[in-house]
Amino acid sequence: MCGIFGYVGKKTNVGEMVLDGLRLLEYRGYDSWGVAVKNGKKIEYKKDVGKIGSAKVDFDKSDIGIGHTRWATHGGVTVKNAHPHLDCKNEIAVVHNGIIENYQEIKLDLIKKDHKFISETDTEIFPHLIEEHLAPQGLTLQGKKEFAEAFRLAFNSIKGLNAIVAINSKTNEIAAAKTGSPLIVGKNKDGMYIASDASGIVKYTKEAIFLEDNQMVILGKNLKLFRLPEGKEIDPVFNTLTWEFEDTKKGKYKHFLIKEIDEQPRVIENIAINYDQETKNMSKLIDKAYGTFMLGCGSASYAAMSGVYLFSKIARKHVNFSIGSEFSYLEDYLTNKSLVIPISQSGETIDVVEPVSEAKKRGAKIAALVNVMGSSLYRHADFKFMLGAGQEKAVIGTKSFTSMFAILLLTAYTLANKQDVGKSILLKASKNITKILDEKNLAKIKKLAKILKSKEHMYVIGRGLSYTAALEGTLKLKETSYTHAEGFAGGELKHGVIALIEKGTPCFVIAPNDETYDEIASNAQEVKARGGFIIGIGPKQNDVFDVFLKTDDIAEATLIPQVVYFQLLGYFLALEKGIKDPDKPRNLAKSVTVK
Repeated sequence: MCGIFGYVGKKTNVGEMVLDGLRLLEYRGYDSWGVAVKNGKKIEYKKDVGKIGSAKVDFDKSDIGIGHTRWATHGGVTVKNAHPHLDCKNEIAVVHNGIIENYQEIKLDLIKKDHKFISETDTEIFPHLIEEHLAPQGLTLQGKKEFAEAFRLAFNSIKGLNAIVAINSKTNEIAAAKTGSPLIVGKNKDGMYIASDASGIVKYTKEAIFLEDNQMVILGKNLKLFRLPEGKEIDPVFNTLTWEFEDTKKGKYKHFLIKEIDEQPRVIENIAINYDQETKNMSKLIDKAYGTFMLGCGSASYAAMSGVYLFSKIARKHVNFSIGSEFSYLEDYLTNKSLVIPISQSGETIDVVEPVSEAKKRGAKIAALVNVMGSSLYRHADFKFMLGAGQEKAVIGTKSFTSMFAILLLTAYTLANKQDVGKSILLKASKNITKILDEKNLAKIKKLAKILKSKEHMYVIGRGLSYTAALEGTLKLKETSYTHAEGFAGGELKHGVIALIEKGTPCFVIAPNDETYDEIASNAQEVKARGGFIIGIGPKQNDVFDVFLKTDDIAEATLIPQVVYFQLLGYFLALEKGIKDPDKPRNLAKSVTVK
């Protein structure tokens, strides 16, 4: 959610530079944006609602600035509510991710002290708090100027999970601190950078610090790192980013979404070939644990749910599943023998990070499966496993989901002492995706998209492992093309769902060549008898199918090409319906960092 970018250093075209940094973070999702730079001893800014697009900022030369892409929480989508927010003297500008839980009481106190407010946001209290703490006599912090101490006092007084970045036009410094949402600091010979994730700074530098919770950084002529709340200075430790900036470009593709769908064969092949040790390590943890719990949100939750089926069928091992936001209500049975496996693309999803933190307090071991090195889950975990999907810029999860599933599948086979079997079927899945992505097959999917574009409701059914594919497939249709779709276990049709079927209703039937085939084919017949339009997905044609989308027969790995069909159909449906930017669906964000 919400993007932050800031710079201080030798360069003087900071306005355009910050705007460019925000463009690199657009995939996080937002509804308004703003940029602020130093102009003399004051702050100059530009804010607007909607997407940045081809916008430009016409500022005088400046060597310090910050910017923000906002996803509205407190206050509507307006220019006044967009960040940055300023103090009364226009000398301090602030951008913020998170929610200041005690902002109302702080705001009332500041109003009594004659501070003037413009917006409806919680964020706006913070520049005024800094202003209030900038005492005339000048406070100090380990030899730093008064701005650092004022920022520290202000940050210590707020409650909630927050990441806040501020610039001071008088001292030419950036101050930042976090207790929840991510912040990353980078440096090179030209200056220092701060952003809400690595994609914002990888264009400029690969030397980075991932701020920990309750850390504060001051960027100016030098970099100083402090521990909060007391303000003790600590030594910064830089990490080397592994992403290449070229990974963040579309190249020959019209959208990141289709680019990332197309990258999946290589991602799956890499897991099959190179993840021997990782899956051995994960399987040992699961084997030794007294209770294993997998959790995630959105697509990651369906990957976690698939783990229940995979470990039961392949390894004869019971694992538990929970949606991330529900796990905090299920934690009473955790012990120091429990293993919790949070699964997340970003590693920052608050509905996963918070219950994992609580699980750690209860003594459970954490084995995180994430795609972003240095993310909150990565840092909190006792054991770290990287998805290896590469950067995913589209808000829609594609290659991250298939890599989550592939790693869980290979881990289950490894636990069953059949790692070679798991590797073999993943390599077949990689080849099957390549086949699905050829022009002839894409033409068939595009034709189906034209048929379905006017349909208001769609349904997807599956059984067993394919039930999780139905849920993930449904999500792709909903979030990409804004089409109402629902996924069901095939056996639930007669328990109410079939009342929704009428003549012409599209119903996808996921029919792998496994123990579920005969029963799901019968479910398809039930829908067909009531006028449903049946789209079958699987290795075998069936007379009940009006349209057939063929996959190879590759045991449990058949789920991967099943889901790829839905990824592609969601994308082409979006184009058919005139959705201009499938990379950034309305109201959604890549990393949900507020509750």
